[in-house]
Amino acid sequence: MTRHRSEAGEIAALGEAIMSDRDSGDEMGASAQQIQEYQDSLSEKGTPLQDTGVQELATKTLHIQSKRFYLDVKQNRRGRFLKIAEVGAGGNKSRLTLSMSTAAEFRDHLTDFSEHYAQLGPANPDNPPEDGRLKSETMVKENRRYYLDLKENARGRFLRVSQTVNRGPRTQIALPAQGLVEFRDALTELLDEFGTDDMSAEQPELPEGRHMRVENKNFYFDIGSNNRGVYMRISEVKSTFRTSITIPEKSWVRFRDIFGDYVEKMKETQQRKEQQDRSSGD
Repeated sequence: MTRHRSEAGEIAALGEAIMSDRDSGDEMGASAQQIQEYQDSLSEKGTPLQDTGVQELATKTLHIQSKRFYLDVKQNRRGRFLKIAEVGAGGNKSRLTLSMSTAAEFRDHLTDFSEHYAQLGPANPDNPPEDGRLKSETMVKENRRYYLDLKENARGRFLRVSQTVNRGPRTQIALPAQGLVEFRDALTELLDEFGTDDMSAEQPELPEGRHMRVENKNFYFDIGSNNRGVYMRISEVKSTFRTSITIPEKSWVRFRDIFGDYVEKMKETQQRKEQQDRSSGD
């Protein structure tokens, strides 16, 4: 626990230094991206996201060809944002971060790119397009630029999405063209649930999230709200696996009663077993 507090303090100090230099702008700058990557490394070590000031609201996992893509909706004191992580066959990770309004614009572009891809004929290796580009678009959000390029190479067609912040380093992901519609639909579901506003809407005061570790698994209990009401999201996280369930507030009491009933039944079973062991010992 001491390690968690120390690392969270390091993040807070770095974040405050960035905030003092920037009074405006979206959630992620070049240095803020470093904070996000550090938070990701803490999560892999089992540090609760609440300890870093970031709340994870939802996650979706997509398997497209040999790659895994994670779409995470998160929230910090400046509002909600979307983090996209690509994990390749060799385990290499690439990440992009978008505000919710930029994510909505990205979703619309995905529709255009998927329609363009559907109209393309078979690839012609003898007459490849110039620079491999089939279609390109650009998105600008304050100090951030996103370059979308539908490209073709010897391995096939794919959408490369690159992100730059001021003059900082470029990060990018490559989405196989066959997965454009699936990716767009998953993104649409998240936007429908959490909206496209960058700043947090007024919400009722909610309990803080909780965390517990059991053997090599981490469990996160996060309370959130949307236009359908308050809910609890329970996430199970391992190094290469994440899954979660969402329980509406109106079902909490029933959920607790069922869980409590199983706890009592297991106690009774254990007590009977102990009695039988004592009897056989006599």
